[in-house]
Amino acid sequence: MTGTEAWRRRLAVESTQPDSIVVSIGYPITDSVYGSQRSIDFQPVTPGEPAPPIPGVREGADDFINFIEGTVRPFIRSEFPNVQFSREALYGHSFGGLFVVYALLRRPDLFDTFLSASPALYWNDGYILDHMSWLDEVSLPGNTTKPAFRLAYGDLEQYPVRRRTETDERYQFRKDLFATFAMRDNCHTLYERLKGSSKLRDIVLKEYVGSDHASLGAMALTDGIDYFVDW
Repeated sequence: MTGTEAWRRRLAVESTQPDSIVVSIGYPITDSVYGSQRSIDFQPVTPGEPAPPIPGVREGADDFINFIEGTVRPFIRSEFPNVQFSREALYGHSFGGLFVVYALLRRPDLFDTFLSASPALYWNDGYILDHMSWLDEVSLPGNTTKPAFRLAYGDLEQYPVRRRTETDERYQFRKDLFATFAMRDNCHTLYERLKGSSKLRDIVLKEYVGSDHASLGAMALTDGIDYFVDW
């Protein structure tokens, strides 16, 4: 569990950091840690919109949000009845990063900090980027602290460098593929549209030089923990 290890490693240099509980949500592992069920959980709901480009996969992000709030959170509190929780964060990478953005827009009251790494904002022709107004339409309860939002991506996710043994054809294929994802452009678009929001107490955009989609997840998680603890 990368999140748990990140917290443990901090103790050697941050002895005053608060105690924490890391909660990972998944399914029983079969032949792969990536399951089709998770595609359902992370897929935003698009009422009245064209069907998402994943045939046969229903939209389950709202159900997943309700599961976190109505099942996971009460379970954790029942398992640790003597713990007083002062703050909570949600982290996700890739399609999980898209879910974090969706949860922020729909339920900004759900967590104190939202950490999104390499979000798949290209999903459904940039559907999420066309619905930034959701955050403005949400009314935060009077006793709710405004959330903080940290967005991260790697510069190689949109502009890959050629690998030493890579053929011209393979390199061109990767460049064309990553261009369709437009990770850098989409993250900057999201940041620019949200940075002035009155619903956020802070927003940070971080580009990791020399990082691609695979390597970014762990680094963004570690730095995201620093950001979360600092708030």
